[in-house]
Amino acid sequence: MPQNDIAQILRDTKIIAMVGASLNPDRPSHGVMQFLQSKGKRVIPVNPGHAGETLLGETIYASLKDIPTDFAVDMVDVFRKSDAVAAIATQAIADLPHLRTLWLQLGVFSDQAASLAATHNVDFVQDRCPAIEWRKLGL
Repeated sequence: MPQNDIAQILRDTKIIAMVGASLNPDRPSHGVMQFLQSKGKRVIPVNPGHAGETLLGETIYASLKDIPTDFAVDMVDVFRKSDAVAAIATQAIADLPHLRTLWLQLGVFSDQAASLAATHNVDFVQDRCPAIEWRKLGL
């Protein structure tokens, strides 16, 4: 995906569901969540092992379908292994009516999710980190 498209996604995105968000401050997802919040984004953590707990001021949800639809999540940021992504993409498209972008973190790839996103007119970014891209683009 061209850098100008990534910049547009990062500027336009308001609410991000982070699948695989971690309570451990040493984990990359924790730092990325903190960074995105510092840039004015609302980040909704998704982690079934910690559902109902709070992370950086936000309630953790067990799955994407548990996030209230009035949150208007427009991006899903995935911190999971590649083999889990197709199911996550399927759920995101089915359960998040405002979804505009499916973003896979560094080292995460899925041809099936890419195809699904294209079919449903959802932007797709893989093997990139929004925090790194933000800094690289100077946003």
